[in-house]
Amino acid sequence: MDRKPDTDNLEMRLQALESRLYGERRNKSGKPVKCAESLSRIQAGLTNTANKRERVKILHKKIEDLLKYLDPQFTDHITVPDAMKLEFILAEEDFLLSQAALLEQVSSLQPLLDSTYIRDVPEHATKLQRLSQIHIKEQDQIEVQSQEVKKLFEEYNKMMFLLSKQFTQWDETLRNMEEAKGIRPVE
Repeated sequence: MDRKPDTDNLEMRLQALESRLYGERRNKSGKPVKCAESLSRIQAGLTNTANKRERVKILHKKIEDLLKYLDPQFTDHITVPDAMKLEFILAEEDFLLSQAALLEQVSSLQPLLDSTYIRDVPEHATKLQRLSQIHIKEQDQIEVQSQEVKKLFEEYNKMMFLLSKQFTQWDETLRNMEEAKGIRPVE
């Protein structure tokens, strides 16, 4: 019962397609042209023609051979003899052996990949993500602290410079007073 609406829907779609393709054309009997009928007539005509001609029959029988000949790898099979293929393999023997050794090494390390540590990676990834966020926040705080320390050092250096300058002025003033009174400075 479900197939009836599907068939009706398909039939409506086919009629819409036929009207788009053929428009208002009609066949000899005055009925609208149907795609399915046209295709079945063409198929029947081709089948009749193929059955009447001996060469086409032979071609149908040899189609598998033709497909095999059309395969691009078939030319490699014909043009490269087995001895040459063997030479290719022997020329790459060292590479193949090294790859085999690497594969054996990977298979021997397979139990490590199946360990609980590796299986717990997703759980650790969330912890690592939280830690990396904390790390980023701390880096930002360090940057702020570094700026504050730099500012304090600059103020300290400025204060030391001013104090040094003040002491130098006082020393100069004291020398001038001692010279005026005739007192010899102590060295």
